[in-house]
Amino acid sequence: MRRLEGKRAVVTGSAQGIGRAITELFVREGAEVTALDRNADLLLTIEGCRSHVIDLLDAEAIARLPEMLGEPADILVNCAGYVAAGDILNTDDASLDFSMDINVRATVRMIQAFLPGMIAAGGGSIVNIASVAGALIGVPNRLAYCASKGAVAGITRSVGVDYVHQGIRCNAICPGTVQSPSLDERLAATGDAAAARAAFIARQPMGRIGTAEEVAYLALYLASDESAYTTGAMHAIDGGWTMT
Repeated sequence: MRRLEGKRAVVTGSAQGIGRAITELFVREGAEVTALDRNADLLLTIEGCRSHVIDLLDAEAIARLPEMLGEPADILVNCAGYVAAGDILNTDDASLDFSMDINVRATVRMIQAFLPGMIAAGGGSIVNIASVAGALIGVPNRLAYCASKGAVAGITRSVGVDYVHQGIRCNAICPGTVQSPSLDERLAATGDAAAARAAFIARQPMGRIGTAEEVAYLALYLASDESAYTTGAMHAIDGGWTMT
């Protein structure tokens, strides 16, 4: 039997990268998946799921989602995110606001939208994609990102402890450097993508960058009943980066 057979899942940031890998794996494992993203063209290339274009900056659009879907979700994965560069002296209000809007407020609003239905149905699993940055360690030149992902860790622990007696599990995945279109864009923005990639690889004790599919399998475990005794936890998947 497939591990998510009969489960209904909602995944944000589904169009590419980690979100897409999670969406496609959940579909293969039998879940009825609603894939959310603002990129309509890429959403249409994902097979086997229900797709919905949404701007996660739109609080009202998020609030309408449960009614639009018509049935409660068993699984919610908050994967949409934004990586801003800059230390505290080189981070402006616009960058900080956007980081908090996408990484923090959208996560809070998605949980607020779907949590009541989970409680009414007797339980559910929430998986937040945080990061080693901010949630576990400090990372250079990532003030807004560390602040926002540290907040995601706090949200995860808070929801986990508040709703553990109502059948709700809330966990976070903390990836290290993972191959994705977003990573390629950030490497290119340095002006020397090859050197930047080499530096990222050098900081990983395993000597390589992770894959979105590896993160997706951890999300599958946390979404499934196999992790029924796990909540409020940060799960590093970083090639040993935070081990050193």
